[in-house]
Amino acid sequence: MNAEKITRQSKSNLALAFVALGRERRRDITTFYAFCRLIDDIADNPQLSLEEKTRQLLEWRASLRRTQPNESSLAREMRRLMAEYSLTPEMLEEIIAGVEMDLRISEYATFDELRVYCYRVASAVGLVSIEIFGYRNADCREYAIQLGLALQITNILRDVSKDLENGRIYLPREDLARFGYSAEALRRHVYDEHFLQLMRFEAERAEQFFVAARRLLPDEDRRSMVAAEIMSAIYFSLLQRMREDNFRVFDRHYELSKPAKLFHVSRQLLKNR
Repeated sequence: MNAEKITRQSKSNLALAFVALGRERRRDITTFYAFCRLIDDIADNPQLSLEEKTRQLLEWRASLRRTQPNESSLAREMRRLMAEYSLTPEMLEEIIAGVEMDLRISEYATFDELRVYCYRVASAVGLVSIEIFGYRNADCREYAIQLGLALQITNILRDVSKDLENGRIYLPREDLARFGYSAEALRRHVYDEHFLQLMRFEAERAEQFFVAARRLLPDEDRRSMVAAEIMSAIYFSLLQRMREDNFRVFDRHYELSKPAKLFHVSRQLLKNR
């Protein structure tokens, strides 16, 4: 399966944001996204054993550094991207390390621990993405880090029920305890004032990261970061929708409609003309 097909079938908000890019950068970010999607799918594949998942991720680590026997065309394309955009193996291995955390960690005690995970699976993706988008001000790297944290926490809030089905709880235990809620209550889908206080707290944390990202985005890089800003607008709107609906994540999946997404795409494109 080629990179464009992987991206199209994912129905991702990220894929929608790519329309803001020129042809070559769109091709290259699509290739990178396909890499992220594939390694994530390895970790989430219920048909693979832990040993097989570990082996496949190790193979991807090796392919980032040198040609491997019988490797995929995507592996070759990733090395091309690394050469073209001066991406180091370590930058991409950070993303693999985040996926590997899902193989051995099902709960997080503190937000500091969760933040490492969020950095690897989201902020590290952002740091690679801005190299492909192109930027001039080094502050753009901190923008990518903060936006990645905002997007991933929003994902965690939206996917509470889905993650429970996969045996994972990303809401930190220290936060559950702060509001008198428990992992067992979460597993039983207890929807009460304690749960709402917890979710409002986490939503406020995500919003703070969104605000920090907006503040950090350099003026001279606003045009080149339009795809990232589309993502920011879509996910911030999603966060607000969950908040307004009192986080009914146990019985519904929150997603913006296609017209709503297209509104944010058009709005960001017009802002950056």
